[in-house]
Amino acid sequence: MTTHLVITLVAEDKPGLVETLSQTIADHTGSWQESRMARMAGQFAGILLVDVPESSTEALTNAVGALSSQGIHAQIKQCDSKYSLQNKQQYQLNLVGNDRPGIVKEMSQVLAARGINVEDLHTECKDAPMSGGMMFHATALLLLPESIEPDSIAEELETLANDFMVDINRKTNDE
Repeated sequence: MTTHLVITLVAEDKPGLVETLSQTIADHTGSWQESRMARMAGQFAGILLVDVPESSTEALTNAVGALSSQGIHAQIKQCDSKYSLQNKQQYQLNLVGNDRPGIVKEMSQVLAARGINVEDLHTECKDAPMSGGMMFHATALLLLPESIEPDSIAEELETLANDFMVDINRKTNDE
């Protein structure tokens, strides 16, 4: 039987972090299934899904915990099963507007109020070439209930600020 583990980690960025983690997983016959990892402000952070034989779960959990001696701080959550997106409607949200405090809070309130799940979120601020200010950019993968019309969500998000440009497109299995 296989156990599914979600591992989140944070460490000061340096070469070899992914190799150290992947070696630890491989040493315990774990299989690295999927991950999202990035460097921000000198820190390396990630989340990954690992499948491991049930008989190796405790040893792998202990070994990942022991990585704290190398500055890799991790948390592990055992999951009942892999999450499937089968028969779910995925949409990609792209939002751009002048940066200001509270954008993510307001955007997430609109989505939560409509029962929309945020599956993946990427945000960044970039210099606005013409105005000299900062532009906020958000890209999110959303799961919409069948009763929600994507255009209505775009319209509602655009009411948060006069300058917001919002685009929501259906994701296909090919993307």
